[in-house]
Amino acid sequence: MDLGTIILAISLIIIMFGMGLSLLKDDFIRILQNPTAVIIGLLSQIILLPIIAYVLISLLGADTDIAIGIMILAACPGGPTSNLITHLAKGDTGLSVSLTAANSLITIFTIPFVVDFALTQFLDASEMIQIDKLKTIIQIFVIVIIPVSIGMALKASKPTFADKMSRPVKIASAVVLFLVIIGLILKKKENLIPYLKQAGLIALALNLATMLIGFVAAKLAKLNLAQSITISIESGIQNGTMAIAIASGILMNENYAIAPAVYSLIMFFSGGIIIAYGMKFIKTDGY
Repeated sequence: MDLGTIILAISLIIIMFGMGLSLLKDDFIRILQNPTAVIIGLLSQIILLPIIAYVLISLLGADTDIAIGIMILAACPGGPTSNLITHLAKGDTGLSVSLTAANSLITIFTIPFVVDFALTQFLDASEMIQIDKLKTIIQIFVIVIIPVSIGMALKASKPTFADKMSRPVKIASAVVLFLVIIGLILKKKENLIPYLKQAGLIALALNLATMLIGFVAAKLAKLNLAQSITISIESGIQNGTMAIAIASGILMNENYAIAPAVYSLIMFFSGGIIIAYGMKFIKTDGY
């Protein structure tokens, strides 16, 4: 494992620790109190997102590296960035945090299977990589659940300090992701244009499709505007840092990280648009 991969893993651990600083036991309890919104959100993130990604790859076509990278990204929904964007967009921050809490548990088990599916679908038999699902689950557990749990423990024992640290860490997580993306782009600059042409189209289509479908699904379930925007954000804003870490650290292939990096750049722009929309149309009652 090279120095860059180690730095990326440490950055992800810090980001997940920061996410834990904003979580309480009540956020998990709220899942049971507001099941419709949470179920719609989880279905959009865990089930629909990988399906939409696979359909778009099949329709638009992509090189193996881009296709696998998009599927890795689709397996990594949510994260602290979505919580921050939801707050700025005047969405339902409680719902966003609850979905993040649920995702942090569920994706430990779903990521290895989505990644394995992608490798099986897009690699030739001679290139096939067999991933150890149990080992992958343990690796994800170490970089997700342990730091999140430490953050939650600090939130419970020193709430004032945790509250002061939560927002700066979330902002720092976005900065870290941006720096990781820039570093990856510089490293792959020789093949940057072909990668951008392929990954950009699929990433843009995936981002727009998932945000739109998440919003429509929420409205069909008769959720209010704030909740609908939240589910749209949670469906379209992915944990790019985790996807890049899985590609570079667990699968040891930086080419797989290109698509998540491109998607992460695009989602910041779409996130800005939805923030502007929410600030204009959402009132304090959520409608």
